[in-house]
Amino acid sequence: MAKQKRSAHYFRASGMFPFSPLTCDPYRAEQIFRPSISPSSIFVEILPMLLSFIRFALVLIFGVSILTSCQAQDPKPIELAKQPNEQTLLWQVTGKDVKKATYLFGTFHLMCKQDVQFSEPLKKALAASDEIYLEMDMDDPATTLGGLFMMNMKDDKALKDLYSEAEYARLETFFKDSLRTPLAMFKRTKPMFLIAMLYPKFMPCKQVSGMEEGLMKLAKQHQKEIKGLETIQFQSSVFDSIPYEVQAKELLKSIDSLPTYRRYFDTMVTVYKQQRLDELAKQMNDPEFGMAEQQDVLLDRRNRNWVDQLNVLMKEKSLFVGVGAGHLPGEQGLIQLLRKAGYTVEPLVNK
Repeated sequence: MAKQKRSAHYFRASGMFPFSPLTCDPYRAEQIFRPSISPSSIFVEILPMLLSFIRFALVLIFGVSILTSCQAQDPKPIELAKQPNEQTLLWQVTGKDVKKATYLFGTFHLMCKQDVQFSEPLKKALAASDEIYLEMDMDDPATTLGGLFMMNMKDDKALKDLYSEAEYARLETFFKDSLRTPLAMFKRTKPMFLIAMLYPKFMPCKQVSGMEEGLMKLAKQHQKEIKGLETIQFQSSVFDSIPYEVQAKELLKSIDSLPTYRRYFDTMVTVYKQQRLDELAKQMNDPEFGMAEQQDVLLDRRNRNWVDQLNVLMKEKSLFVGVGAGHLPGEQGLIQLLRKAGYTVEPLVNK
């Protein structure tokens, strides 16, 4: 069985939430997060909603979920067909001082469940890898709990501090009428987390999932543990580095432009499914929808940090690295940064 995480032990020992030991059964959130307080407390009514939201929001923004894993046997090296052009989401990293090939895959954090499909080459790459790295450690329940405790803004900042009375009233009305959720529940929540709640409004389906969740199911099938390139503490600090006023403006802009954002989101999904990384980069840098001025914080610095880590991790083991597809293209993307670091990065057939 996979080893129990120290951070999970901390939360259990602290008395915040009594965990039962993790097993190899997936999605045990209802057993893991059960408050040890009186059912008559209002907190019992609110906590499941908050936990459901934070799990959804983290899957959306970072690709986080809860899945357990067991130890796997050492995989055997494989040969995968090369893609004649660079329009693919699956890449192979070799050369330099790498003994085994590492595989790089671009994910999409939230999409319709029926669109979450994987090619045979990808399944083989994952099965052949020694370790699986996503943006964060997916089989550590403290990741989700940590997200819950880090949703709020610093210095007792409240949403009302970021809006005029008229703007805040519009926000309250939208949450009440469209999301069936009182905004008062999230009065100190970072606006970027609240934007996550809007994404189902952009989508043409009721059942949503993400590529990360699909990868975690594959990981379980092959008895592989998920590891993370970043911690929830670090990713929370990323959003703290973006001024709350900027986040608040983006939240209001999203609410006021839902039809336009639906079309944009649909285009993004289409481009992703076509594996057109160059076009995906253009879409993300669209000043009308993206946050190009925050690219260094959201993408570039993190990419450089990941390459530093991979320089060490890839030396002895074959990795399967799944991160948001927006991290792959461009001069500061992972593909070019790894090439500049001396590695051979080749596109693989992903059909």
